Amino acid sequence: MKILIATEKPFVPLAIRQIREVTEAAGFNLVLLESYTDKSELLEAVSDVDAVIVRSDKITSEVLDSAKKLKVVVRAGSGYDNIDIASCTAHNVVAMNTPGQNSNAVAELAFELLLYQIRGGFTGKSGTELRGKTIGLHAFGNVGKYVADIARGFGMDIYAYDPFVSERVMKNNGAKQCINIQELYLKCQYISIHMPSNAITSKSIGYDLLRKMPQNAVLVNTARKEVIDEEGLLKIFAERSDISYLSDIEPDCKNTFEEKYQGRFIFTSKKMGAQTEESNINAAVAAARQIIDYFKNGKEKFRINRL
Repeated sequence: MKILIATEKPFVPLAIRQIREVTEAAGFNLVLLESYTDKSELLEAVSDVDAVIVRSDKITSEVLDSAKKLKVVVRAGSGYDNIDIASCTAHNVVAMNTPGQNSNAVAELAFELLLYQIRGGFTGKSGTELRGKTIGLHAFGNVGKYVADIARGFGMDIYAYDPFVSERVMKNNGAKQCINIQELYLKCQYISIHMPSNAITSKSIGYDLLRKMPQNAVLVNTARKEVIDEEGLLKIFAERSDISYLSDIEPDCKNTFEEKYQGRFIFTSKKMGAQTEESNINAAVAAARQIIDYFKNGKEKFRINRL
């Protein structure tokens, strides 16, 4: 069996070393395609492999057409909008992700962005503190739980909204449940977003929700830019000078922010949530172990499509 690691943004060397140890101990052959610059390189590399591990690399129908022997693809991370799930199903390829492996890194980034903003970018200006303030978690999965852990350390009042998570789970993790999304945005000065981008969530956060937020509101997005209705975001920014937006990816309307709203936003140039050595290693090794478990034991944990 041959496993390909195809990464435009390579894993750290220690992650590759650990993957190699795990795969070779199981009798698998590991091959690398790192820092490639042309899609043709990926199409050639997948032509004779049984499994593929990717990060943000796109697994499209064209890639799957070229991968005649491919049986499983694993996204080393939780989000998987870079994988064509329907096409995987059509090609009889099992698609998986590795949820939870970079959750702490994403949660820490949310607070790194937040602290930098509320302390005025550490320029010497007077800032504000988090203790006693309200933070709302829009979705309460793995990342949301880590954010709640950190927020408790800051002495914050924590609220959460997630229609798929019980009040008991939220309470056990130190958060109070909001019965609807409007309540979350009404109550919380700080909102941290942790939901995937899909047909339901796309552009779901816009003017009507943001206008409900208290004074000096800060919206932190370490999820996906697609969940934000940028037209509505710009509308509320034009109406209220007290709102800030911090995002782990540049929005399409970045130029407008730079022209009109200096000091009220932070955008990372690349998605940085999983860019830590620890999460890099955790997700990479988890992906390799899942592939081995699939071929040796038929296990399909974290499968995201159904044949």
